[in-house]
Amino acid sequence: MSSLRKVIVVTGTPGVGKSTVSRLLAEKLGAKYINLGDLAKEKDCIIGFDEERDSYIVDTEKLRRAISDVIEETSCDLVLDGHLSPQSVPPKYVSIVFVLRRDPDDLKRTLEKKGFYGKKLKENLEVEILDVCLCDAVEVFGKSKICEIDITGKNVGEVLSEVISVMQGESPCQIGTVDWLGKLDAENRLRDFLE
Repeated sequence: MSSLRKVIVVTGTPGVGKSTVSRLLAEKLGAKYINLGDLAKEKDCIIGFDEERDSYIVDTEKLRRAISDVIEETSCDLVLDGHLSPQSVPPKYVSIVFVLRRDPDDLKRTLEKKGFYGKKLKENLEVEILDVCLCDAVEVFGKSKICEIDITGKNVGEVLSEVISVMQGESPCQIGTVDWLGKLDAENRLRDFLE
């Protein structure tokens, strides 16, 4: 793998806009876009279906081998899109990770429009409020590679500009800028989201 080639990961809770931002970023950079969920299906990494959560169960070790092969065989920059990236993308390849964040109220509306309800809706909101995707990314990829981007109230063009600005060194790459737990606690609304 060329040291000049970039492998950019975009992760976050379902409903934060990963796929839209990732596709546009890949287009802007002339990079190859890979959706990790689609790759899991294509490479036969699905081992079951969780009826309660209405989602596929992925063999993350098999997906890790598949994405490693794709990275090794690809000569251009890559943009990898998926919330399973900390479990499936080997850190040695990764140049930078963008963790997209969205205000829980806004995320709830977005997920409901996508047909999320019951346990699936509740769990995804909890994941966002408790910084699970951010913590997983930091644990696997290390703080120095992680950039947290709050997309709340921004259109996709604004988010893309912010991502590009960070990549070009014009804006800082930082974490700890989002605190939904503190916000909801200050508003006395934690019980609305966490039981």
